[in-house]
Amino acid sequence: MKIGIVGLPNVGKSTLFNAITKSKAPAENYPFCTIDPNVGVVTVPDDRIKRLAEIEKSEKIVPAIVEFVDIAGLVKGASKGEGLGNKFLAHIRECDAIAMVVRCFEDGNIVHVEGSIDPIRDIEIIMTELCLADLETVDKRLQRTEKGKKAGDKEAVAEWELLISVKKILEEAKPAVLVEVAPGQEKKLKELSLLTNKPILFIGNISEGDLADVNKNRAYVELQNYAAAQRAACLPISAKIEAEVAELSDGEADQFLTDLGIKERGLHAIIRKSYETLGQISYFTAGPMESKAWTITKGTLAPQAAGEIHSDIERGFIRAEVYSYDDLDAAGSTAKAREAGKLRTEGKEYVMRDGDVVHFRFNV
Repeated sequence: MKIGIVGLPNVGKSTLFNAITKSKAPAENYPFCTIDPNVGVVTVPDDRIKRLAEIEKSEKIVPAIVEFVDIAGLVKGASKGEGLGNKFLAHIRECDAIAMVVRCFEDGNIVHVEGSIDPIRDIEIIMTELCLADLETVDKRLQRTEKGKKAGDKEAVAEWELLISVKKILEEAKPAVLVEVAPGQEKKLKELSLLTNKPILFIGNISEGDLADVNKNRAYVELQNYAAAQRAACLPISAKIEAEVAELSDGEADQFLTDLGIKERGLHAIIRKSYETLGQISYFTAGPMESKAWTITKGTLAPQAAGEIHSDIERGFIRAEVYSYDDLDAAGSTAKAREAGKLRTEGKEYVMRDGDVVHFRFNV
């Protein structure tokens, strides 16, 4: 999973990126201190894998990972190359989802590129540039499709109609994710790799003093209402606090957050919401050598889940032997779970569930 951290310059993107990835990317009080994208890989916090390793006496634990990409700040005209626009847009295209950091704090010492705090205006600047970039993509595709449409090619006609629907939405400065797609056209829309067809998680960067009661932060409330209208997730996070937490040991960090009345680390919240936004779940393989977490999309069938481990396992899939994590945890061992009748044998049509602990049988 690759998450692109985006936003206007000086909204706290790089500070947040450094905090959650424990990196040292530049985070200065001037626009475009981030030029090339900074990339950080973090492990997904999940206590279940530690418990499985304990049960199986595993030599190694391999958690799931998330890749965060800190992308250069966006300004008006980015779709036409202003600022670092072209680079910015190319890097977003490579991500699975967008974490849009929006400034919701006042600080006279940190310059806002637009001169004032206005989260909706900031989002609209970014969305307008993304829509303009997508319009350019759609127009190029329309030109390529026109010849086949005129010749009466059914696929070309269907694609043309899809592209016209997308173009109409984008011209209204609305994201492509709002397009009503005809049955069977979802894959075609995804192949366009449109920036505005990516899931968005909004992150309101608020001040430390507002963490206890985010509802008193007018800017964050506006952001929250906007996200709700877009059916998107929204999180309040203080990049400054997260930066301080990153410098502490786990025990010190937990105590520090408890003293502030914060129940969850920003990193954990972002990963949790990213999983929800992208419809991702985790399943596990466990044994004496290693316990490992695997990330798949909700609705994935057992053979395709096996393919995440190796294509040969998917190709030669016979069956999946499955425990639920809760059953295995309660039993304390695979032997006791099996004795209690908790082991299930599932076939090719089995839809994987979050927390499945699986052994795949295959033959190639």
